[in-house]
Amino acid sequence: MDSKVIYDIFYLLAAILFILGVKLMGHPRTARRGNMFGVLGMTIAIVISIMKANDIMKVNDIMKANEALVSLQPFTLFVIGLCCMIGIFFGAILATRVKMTEMPQLVAVFNGIGGLASVLVAGAALVVATDLFVDEKIATALSGFIGSITFIGSAVAAGKLQELNFFKKGFPLPTFLRHILNLALVCGCGWASYSLLNASSDQAVLLYIAICGFGFVLGYTLTAPIGGADMPVVIALLNSYSGIAASATGFVVGSNILIIAGSLVGASGIILTSLMCVAMNRSLLSVLFGGGKVGVDVDADEVYATVKRTTADDVAMMADMAERVVVVPGYGMAVAQAQNAVSDMADILEARGVTVEYAIHPVAGRMPGHMNVLLAEADVDYEQLKELEEINPTFETVDLAIVLGANDVVNPEARKEGTVISGMPILDVDKAQQVVIIKRSLGPGYAGIPNPLFAQDNASMLFGDGREMIQEIITSLKEL
Repeated sequence: MDSKVIYDIFYLLAAILFILGVKLMGHPRTARRGNMFGVLGMTIAIVISIMKANDIMKVNDIMKANEALVSLQPFTLFVIGLCCMIGIFFGAILATRVKMTEMPQLVAVFNGIGGLASVLVAGAALVVATDLFVDEKIATALSGFIGSITFIGSAVAAGKLQELNFFKKGFPLPTFLRHILNLALVCGCGWASYSLLNASSDQAVLLYIAICGFGFVLGYTLTAPIGGADMPVVIALLNSYSGIAASATGFVVGSNILIIAGSLVGASGIILTSLMCVAMNRSLLSVLFGGGKVGVDVDADEVYATVKRTTADDVAMMADMAERVVVVPGYGMAVAQAQNAVSDMADILEARGVTVEYAIHPVAGRMPGHMNVLLAEADVDYEQLKELEEINPTFETVDLAIVLGANDVVNPEARKEGTVISGMPILDVDKAQQVVIIKRSLGPGYAGIPNPLFAQDNASMLFGDGREMIQEIITSLKEL
């Protein structure tokens, strides 16, 4: 059988594994299996690509005529293999050492690396190509432009998520001038891309550098003005960008598997972005063009003037007397690594006849599905996880709502006009009979505004580390 046919069969197998992987990762129970399918598909794609590249080098007429190039073939394969091993090594380190609280930053970094890889591969293909067709040049320009936007945009997003001081600064230009600058950058890229179609080899490289330069600047001007409350949307959008850039690069280098993989990432990313926009009540266009809501300043001292404190013993008594308890997890639970303690507390309450559920906001944490993954780690039954639309109509029948490290997703300010979260669907925790908020302090959430829920008549604050406070509640429950 022709080797090309064999390679195509394995590429098809890899594509099927990618599709199955995406499908299975849509549910927490099958996510691990889906991830393994994706890993297996990518392993097949890499191995077959190396074998195919080796065959191409063997039959290439230019290499046959040039002994120096022939002698470089083993070295080239060695470099490819070495790079794969380096990638596996660093991937293994990241997989074992990066905490769940840092996972959103890691996703942003991976998106950026994917975008940069597309820029470099498309650029290398342009440098070595003797003659590219028009469609290949268009794909090269798209790969460079979108990939560079993804790289810088992801770096900015990671910096914001890590709360680095440089990325906390406001964007120096007014909104109108920023949009003018963005339009100028897009026009500049369009001009360079059009010129690339009829340029000589040397000119093409310079124009490609210009395209990437425009993209790098645009990546910053698009992402820097976006507020922290919109970061889950930005992460999903940048994920889509990285896939689109990879797919365009696949057209440049003639790799069908790269086109398929990139298309899957790009399509799933844009679908997730759309879902996140609905969850945040944001316009997709506003996110695409770096839009963000600006709110008015609120005096936190005035909002929190009537805050009441409580103790772990009091919370244990409330929970023990309740018929229905709802835990509302947020980023604070991830920071404290309190998911296992929460699961243990739920087991004790359920043994006493209390119904325990978990209210999951679609953007709780700092990336889509953050809370689902944490609770799955603690072996929480998926049937206990209730999405916003399902649990909101029932909050009035909840005896006790325990808010663990969540802030913006339970902030009633979303129901008012003129705040950075105005219109964002929230969990109606304030309608529960009793509310206990476990936080280290009264510090604001990622949106940067006070939360009047903390000072409501039916709410009380339990200050401290999330895991330690839950463990103290467990201790008190056992003593009742």
